[in-house]
Amino acid sequence: MFKEFIEKMEEWTLQKEEELAKKCEIPAETVDKQLEILTKKRDELKAKCDEQLNEFDKFIDRLEKIKKKIKCS
Repeated sequence: MFKEFIEKMEEWTLQKEEELAKKCEIPAETVDKQLEILTKKRDELKAKCDEQLNEFDKFIDRLEKIKKKIKCS
């Protein structure tokens, strides 16, 4: 429910900014700054996710090797 609210607020905000842009009432520098911030945050999040996925992959690989060593089946 909260996520849906946030998504609607984001969409509303973007629509308003798009309307302002069509009327040339929003400086390009403002949008550039927003793009810069969001791109930086996205890159930070991607790096964290990649790091965590690598840790999961190591764990999975190790478990697969352990499974191959089981002779009881």
